[in-house]
Amino acid sequence: MTEPVVRRSSFARPSISPVVRADLLVAGLFYGVFGVWAFFAPESFAAFVAFPFNLHLLHDIGAFQIGIGATLLLALLWSDAVMVALGGSVVGTTIHVVSHVIDSRLGGHGTDAPALALLVAIGLAAMIARAKQT
Repeated sequence: MTEPVVRRSSFARPSISPVVRADLLVAGLFYGVFGVWAFFAPESFAAFVAFPFNLHLLHDIGAFQIGIGATLLLALLWSDAVMVALGGSVVGTTIHVVSHVIDSRLGGHGTDAPALALLVAIGLAAMIARAKQT
């Protein structure tokens, strides 16, 4: 007779060493803080990093860094790598949607924000489906 397969919840805490936990926390906060800074105070961020000022580019940089930070911090909470990846993607892409909405006057395409919003919806649907698997 075969043993039944026991699945862990997608939201189960990971078993990680203190060194890895510290790295995830520090790196997640680093990316998150710098991402929030780039997104909400792009002029100040550009001056600090000696980067040519481009509002939309700095908003996008902030969105992507926030997504990376969220992914690292979610890895502290969830052992399911698929959920961690989807969660980080949803967070980063949601901020990226906001970037395209508030910067729409700067150029781009009218389909950018809706296309990115569709990616967020697909990511959320995937997270729900994944959570139901366990």
